[in-house]
Amino acid sequence: MALHPQAGKPASKQQLVNVARLISAYYTNKPEKGNATQAVAFGTSGHRGSAFLNTFTDTHIAAICQALAEFRLSQGTTGPLYMGMDTHALSESAFSTAVEVLAANGVHLLVQENRGYTPTPVISHAILNYNLDKTTALADGVVITPSHNPPEDGGFKYNPPHGGPADSDVTNIIQLRANELIAQDLKGVKRMSLVQAYASEFVTEMDFAENYIAQLDQVVDMQAISKAGLSLGTDPLGGAGYAYWDKIATRYNIKIDVVNRNVDQQFGFMRRDKDGKIRMDCSSPYAMAGLIDLKDKYDIAFGNDPDFDRHGIVTPQSGLMNPNHYLAVAINYLFQHRPDWPQDIKVGKTLVSSSMIDRVVASLGRELAEMPVGFKWFVQGLLNGEIGFAGEESAGGIFLRRNGQPWATDKDGIILCLLAAEIMAVTGKDPGEHYQELTQRFAAPIYTRIDVAANHQQKQVLSKMDKSVITNTELAGEPILQIQTHAPGNNAAIGGVKVSTENGWFAARPSGTEDVYKIYAESFNGQAHLDALLQEAQALVEQVFKMADVK
Repeated sequence: MALHPQAGKPASKQQLVNVARLISAYYTNKPEKGNATQAVAFGTSGHRGSAFLNTFTDTHIAAICQALAEFRLSQGTTGPLYMGMDTHALSESAFSTAVEVLAANGVHLLVQENRGYTPTPVISHAILNYNLDKTTALADGVVITPSHNPPEDGGFKYNPPHGGPADSDVTNIIQLRANELIAQDLKGVKRMSLVQAYASEFVTEMDFAENYIAQLDQVVDMQAISKAGLSLGTDPLGGAGYAYWDKIATRYNIKIDVVNRNVDQQFGFMRRDKDGKIRMDCSSPYAMAGLIDLKDKYDIAFGNDPDFDRHGIVTPQSGLMNPNHYLAVAINYLFQHRPDWPQDIKVGKTLVSSSMIDRVVASLGRELAEMPVGFKWFVQGLLNGEIGFAGEESAGGIFLRRNGQPWATDKDGIILCLLAAEIMAVTGKDPGEHYQELTQRFAAPIYTRIDVAANHQQKQVLSKMDKSVITNTELAGEPILQIQTHAPGNNAAIGGVKVSTENGWFAARPSGTEDVYKIYAESFNGQAHLDALLQEAQALVEQVFKMADVK
């Protein structure tokens, strides 16, 4: 996908979403029965869509919430449901729908006071805290967010009592029932007005931030950061945790400059992403161009996406760090500076994360747990204390408390940002400098990810392919050593394919939210080799499509 000429430039007024029209579409548009592209569909991060495309409407959310209420009842989940939302326009509307339906079903909801916004990791943290030492009447949660997706999108994510993203065995049940309800014109959906819900015994407002912030020093060395007197800058990108940074700074006596305090549901303050769209992706140097411009003002700067489950780390010398680079540094630091962690805990990574991580983990004498894309695969390992750190290539990560106990089981962009400050405070070097030291030990790989246009049928073929359809014996001039359609960490299907040689690899898998498939590639032999990997990867995928006779 070619770089848009306006990538990194301010958004134009012409491309800003009409929020009033979007909200109107949410309540008036309905999914077309029998149209699979407009049905409820839970991907790796819940159900996502847009009211303009009839894929995220009041009908969808009402059906999902009724299905969720019925599922909770079937599982005996009778504790409170923690519900948060991010700053997307559709999150506001979906929040109202969810409260109306869930309260009508007698679900006890805990929501942020004054209809405030709540980061994804705060909900996960709250669920684990509530369920600690309990075996019955457990809590669960919902986060209404499409993550870093464009302003016109909406998303709905369910976190069961384990605190992390729901597995497919759960979401498939909810998805099937929700689509049945839609086919029946929502017959069987219980609902009360929002006013009635808030006046009922089933909705309780509270401040989620208080307990989360009070416990931060249990997972990050906040005292070391304060003592070092670092100058920190942050751009929340208009996201759900924008108000958290001031509270964190005050409580722990840390200098944090919030450079952008805008909360704008058009996200008109954003810089355009690589394709020219508005996308709040804190791992994109184009979306993060505004903060990168300020990198010399701070010892460390960082940004987050709208639901704060991702992180972007900016240093004076390195600019915005590649997410893989920072994950490698974080792993290398944590497993040498957490003396109370058990010696046998593993490092979790997704199959499409950098092989630099593999080399770092081997040097630490630790075991690697390599999983498919999707944070749900790390939940049980984190919960049981078997995995100390889990990270994915798209700038998401989580790690245990300093005493080795679980902090949360979903990605936490806040603690990953604070960890960057801890690393500098304790070692005197920023994460970018640490990565340069790693390249001197293990060589310097080049990693990239590109999006290639693909329709629904092509994405289906790619997600279900068998490795036997790839008959090539060489890739980019090297013998193919391994073809994988299942992750070694748990033997689960990766929903695509990974092909590896001695000095490089590529992986291809369909996007769960956009009409593209993603190619991830990494080379330890330089840019020309990486370019060859990308070119031959596309040719191999096209060959798969041709053999399946889909265009």
